[in-house]
Amino acid sequence: MLTLAFDTATTVATCALVRDGEVLGERTTSAARVLEAADHLLSESGLAAEAVSRLVVGTGPGSFTGIRIGLATARALAFALQIPSAGVSTLAALAAGSPGAKPVIDARRGEVFTLLAGAAACVSPGELGVEKGTLCVGDGAVRYRAALESAGATVPSDASRAHVPHASLHALLADAFGPAEDLEPLYLRLPDADVPKGKTL
Repeated sequence: MLTLAFDTATTVATCALVRDGEVLGERTTSAARVLEAADHLLSESGLAAEAVSRLVVGTGPGSFTGIRIGLATARALAFALQIPSAGVSTLAALAAGSPGAKPVIDARRGEVFTLLAGAAACVSPGELGVEKGTLCVGDGAVRYRAALESAGATVPSDASRAHVPHASLHALLADAFGPAEDLEPLYLRLPDADVPKGKTL
């Protein structure tokens, strides 16, 4: 079973090729170049696109544009290859990369996306409720490092791979496969373009 997985929801997009639980390769890229990254992974493994059995895509939360790119790419590939797809929360994949850590994704507008009581939420950094010693990972943790560390949290170095939602983990976490058109994005709020001027959400 060959799985192609990618996540384009955050500042660093990732793409991975996984066969029966074994990671054949993984690349970091940009949302706009995720198809190119997938093509390189297949070429490096000596495989054709037709060898892919299923797709997994990160559903967010994160950048509205990034999420849309990922879902559109997944739907197009799934249709072209006639294979099933599954969506995995970007927060879940980020947390899986650092067991016990709190995933924190930069939501812009002075907010972050995170997991509160197991559910995805959009809050201000001050509402994260971190305790002393809490490990925080993600581009939101990097952006709000000073506030989190002053609250007692620990944030890995900016260059740490812990801040990247690895596509290989998406592939391993996915369990419900079906038609790509059934995939639902996890936005948590309206995109910036939809917020009336002078108002906040």
